Amino acid sequence: MSKVIRIGTRDSQLALWQANTVKSQLEAQGYQTELVPVKSTGDLVLDKPLYELGITGIFTKTLDVAMLKGEIDIAVHSMKDVPTALPQGIVQAAVLERANALDILAYKDNEEFLGQREAVIATGSLRRKAQWLNRYPTHTVVDLRGNINSRHEKLRKNDWNAAIFAAAGLDRIGLEPENTIGLTWMLPAPAQGAIMVVALENDAFVLEACTGLNHEATEICVSLEREFLRILEGGCTAPIGAFARIDHEEQVTLRGVLLTVDGSRKIEAEYKAPLGKHQKLGSLCAEHILNRGGKRLMNELQGSNTDAHIFATKKLTDDQLQRFQNGIKVKSEDFIKISPTRLSPAILSEERQNVVITSQNAVEALLTNVTADQLKFKNIYCVGRKTKRLIEKRIGKVAHSEKNAQKLAQYLVEYMEGLEVTYFCSNLRLDELPAHLTENNITVHEIEAYKTKYAPVAIDDSVRGVLFFSPSGIESYLRENNTDKVAYCIGETTAKVAREHFSKVKVAKIPTVDSVVDLVNEHAKDL
Repeated sequence: MSKVIRIGTRDSQLALWQANTVKSQLEAQGYQTELVPVKSTGDLVLDKPLYELGITGIFTKTLDVAMLKGEIDIAVHSMKDVPTALPQGIVQAAVLERANALDILAYKDNEEFLGQREAVIATGSLRRKAQWLNRYPTHTVVDLRGNINSRHEKLRKNDWNAAIFAAAGLDRIGLEPENTIGLTWMLPAPAQGAIMVVALENDAFVLEACTGLNHEATEICVSLEREFLRILEGGCTAPIGAFARIDHEEQVTLRGVLLTVDGSRKIEAEYKAPLGKHQKLGSLCAEHILNRGGKRLMNELQGSNTDAHIFATKKLTDDQLQRFQNGIKVKSEDFIKISPTRLSPAILSEERQNVVITSQNAVEALLTNVTADQLKFKNIYCVGRKTKRLIEKRIGKVAHSEKNAQKLAQYLVEYMEGLEVTYFCSNLRLDELPAHLTENNITVHEIEAYKTKYAPVAIDDSVRGVLFFSPSGIESYLRENNTDKVAYCIGETTAKVAREHFSKVKVAKIPTVDSVVDLVNEHAKDL
């Protein structure tokens, strides 16, 4: 045991307490040790909330670098600060027995503010902020940064009612204020209260030394909590809480929660299993939350706090957002605004042998002017399965449909009875259907059923792919944006226009929004 184990640690009072605890336990086993304190980015940058600093592992990165450079042998961390994916070459060496995992509220004067509409609570944690606002939506939450000592001092000097701390941190340095309330209703951060030791994966001596520090029950619980966090892909930018426990009957229970930053929405999960059959509890809780709106909520959180991978030129529904694979960050806006044209009922009630409708917008526009009974259409031809379903539900039977306007035009030239059609369209029309029919001696009567207005949005350079659902959407996009993205198109008509501007164009297998989303998922590795 002649080797001296160099213990890397942050130089705050709490971090040094944790490192000295590891030092004492190693020395009790006969190992020689020394402390190597360093400052982290999280300690140096105190003018921004953690989630605005934009990286996970902000308190661990400096120590990771020092270890990989051979300057330290192990690093000691508050486990809740450690990213779920460790750097290559670094492994978990031990988890010490967990202390109190709960959060506590330190208040200044009395508890009356808890029953009042107005109060000011301080915390630098998105998780704590979201859970507090979920329970007390009219309160104000202000940012509180710094080490545990400076945060406690800021509470004393400011006109805040209270501040939220991790109970374990205050206990460890003997700083627990006189006036505190245990927040038993608030789920802690995954692995809160636990101390983690990491080492190089090829350092057999150090790894063997650390085995005596490991507390198995704590390791089981925090592993489940961190698996839950990993699947939700949170970190400092998402309000995620989790807590696992093993009761006296060896039953393992895991509770998890995901919230919006303002606390207005909360999705919870709880699963139990006997010890030994507990391994899937983390994934079960995470999947439960993802399948009940969590995927959409995570997309919203990631979209608001980070750059998006994908931008849809049509506002997507909750179900459509849920369809994207985990980790794909999506934003969406309507690049096209639709308004129905005011048409005379007399015009719409005329008998028409052949009618062409190429969009659901045209169907909705017609029915804002007249009822279905007033329409006297003998043969209705349309584009798209959704348009067909809408017509047959709201107006009447469709004689024939095709997946795009070009194929429908070819069909009409060959099979349509008569030499005239009425085409209900928009003021902005990019398809070639009327031209193809006219070239083949079919008279086209165009009636403007609705107006299409471009409403482009300037998207961030970080966006790598854009979803297009119509040629008009492309035209609107081009007014504010460049074409150095991948264009994911709903159908061939849209793709044809996209190819005139984009070098990379991908087309959905079937012309539906879901199919476009599946197309993105299929090529997720390129994002």
